[in-house]
Amino acid sequence: MPNKSLSFSSDSKMGEHLDYWQTRLSIINGIARGLLYLHEDTRLRIIHRDLRASNVLLDYEMNPKISDFGGENTRRTVGT
Repeated sequence: MPNKSLSFSSDSKMGEHLDYWQTRLSIINGIARGLLYLHEDTRLRIIHRDLRASNVLLDYEMNPKISDFGGENTRRTVGT
């Protein structure tokens, strides 16, 4: 993803994007929508066990994408 993950906040150049509360709120809302989709709106409900800043990727427009679903033999619980 072009803007890496949320863990870039320690990088001063990339961290400048998070200076605006509107951007932060948009990222938080996007993560919440993604979790709601995984937990309630998919045919198979998915529980992500490893949600952390480095597993949230940001696209060009700073839209969050939940990543790292790991586990090959899991049914509904995913993550590393």
